[in-house]
Amino acid sequence: MAAEQQKRRALVTGASRGIGAAIFRQLAEAGMHVNATATSQAGVDKIKETIAANGWQASAAIYEAGTANSVEQLLEAAGPVDVLVCNAGINRDGLAMRMSDEDWRKVILVNLDSPFALARACLRNMTKNRWGRIIMITSVLAAKGNAGQANYCAAKSGLEGLVRSLALELASRSITVNAVAPGLIETDMTSKLMESEMGKRLLQIIPLGRAGSADEVAAAVSFLASDQASYITGATIPVNGGMLM
Repeated sequence: MAAEQQKRRALVTGASRGIGAAIFRQLAEAGMHVNATATSQAGVDKIKETIAANGWQASAAIYEAGTANSVEQLLEAAGPVDVLVCNAGINRDGLAMRMSDEDWRKVILVNLDSPFALARACLRNMTKNRWGRIIMITSVLAAKGNAGQANYCAAKSGLEGLVRSLALELASRSITVNAVAPGLIETDMTSKLMESEMGKRLLQIIPLGRAGSADEVAAAVSFLASDQASYITGATIPVNGGMLM
């Protein structure tokens, strides 16, 4: 990575495990100063242990979407952000006819409202520097849909619409905005699913015949965060083994 890129600062949400941890690791290894967030002190401590073990120029902070002044407090601690990766997300599954208003609102708040608020807050520095990268982690379900996940699918679809709108607004400032849409990815959160009958059925509809890895998702993010991806904006990059074509 060029010296100029090594000076850049990234913010990665939901970075204590799984896909977020892999993204954090790859950007830090590329030389960026990464501020990584988690929703608990235990998660922050885990990130700090990883930073200390590798000697990275990085930091960690608690960030919980929707809390009072959370975005302002996070950015005050993180400093100027050149690369924003919105990875943090939750799911509260249930059939639509039984889904509570609280379960709907909470998923939309964390998975859609929070990424928008973070992107908006980071834009001042990016537009000033006439360079920036905004990357949203969505899902194959944004395009496919899934029974019992109306809130999650709506939020992820909304993110992809947000990506295209922001890409149009910010292109003149050399700020690119893209999404990465993982399919079935093997993490600690999906380990039980992988062992179930449903997991086995999912593997049968994936042309590559396997689940993806968090590192494979992170590689797509790392590329989009680089200078080499300067002519890609408004795109959704699928990392799903051919699950959705």
